[in-house]
Amino acid sequence: MNSHDLFEIPAAPRNPLEYAASSKNQPILETVRTAIKNKNVMLAYQPVVHAKYPDKPAFYEGLIRVLDGNQQVVAAKDFIPIVESMELGRILDCHALELGLNALAQEPTLRLSINMSARSIGYPLWIQILHKGMEQDATVAERLILEITEESAMVLPDLVTSFMTDLQGFGISFALDDFGAGYTAFRFFKEFQFDIVKIDGQFIRDIHKDADNQVLTAALVSISRQFDMFTVAEHVENAADMEYLRNAGVDCLQGYHIGMPEIIPEWTQTMYRKSAAG
Repeated sequence: MNSHDLFEIPAAPRNPLEYAASSKNQPILETVRTAIKNKNVMLAYQPVVHAKYPDKPAFYEGLIRVLDGNQQVVAAKDFIPIVESMELGRILDCHALELGLNALAQEPTLRLSINMSARSIGYPLWIQILHKGMEQDATVAERLILEITEESAMVLPDLVTSFMTDLQGFGISFALDDFGAGYTAFRFFKEFQFDIVKIDGQFIRDIHKDADNQVLTAALVSISRQFDMFTVAEHVENAADMEYLRNAGVDCLQGYHIGMPEIIPEWTQTMYRKSAAG
């Protein structure tokens, strides 16, 4: 699958809010537009491991990355919040999905999560890419996880619920990202039926010595279990936190202590080593 030529980069904002954001953030927006035009968009893959078996990845998260004019990676925090509500954000979601589906097609043992905004639900090109990927590989759906942040899900909760129900019918799983960040109304939480919840990093950092975060994380884990949702602790950055979370009953762990995001993923490195040896 190669639909890069189908991507159209919005040349100008389409409403006053977009215009204001564009004027203020013009340099980073131009960087993103240029990266898309030059196909300098890629995924960095970060492992998510079983808490009890940290040497075994449960799946990987594909994190969108763009390169600037000096071929340096631009941090996602510097552009995602800016483009999230713009059509440029929909284009990046399309690229992330396409790259993720390509990776799944190339590595049949891979399970991969891809981030998307609720604003991309119904975006024609995004839907086209998804269905084309599923048509080309019958195993893709059951190996694909779509991540939606709490904030994004609450923009259009009814639409998100319907969207998830439809795609879960194909075998696609859904993860609620940044769980606990403060946006989800619990009356919607019962209806969302996410398969996975990823506990926000603000509760995880230094949890081994923070009694407040220990109580809050225990509550989030308990809520997840009540609704039969798999738990992932984000931003695990040291061994003490990892050990605490393992004992606290969290299902999976993700963070720099577990593994850094890699442009050249582990399974590709293994393939290259075998090729060189043979």
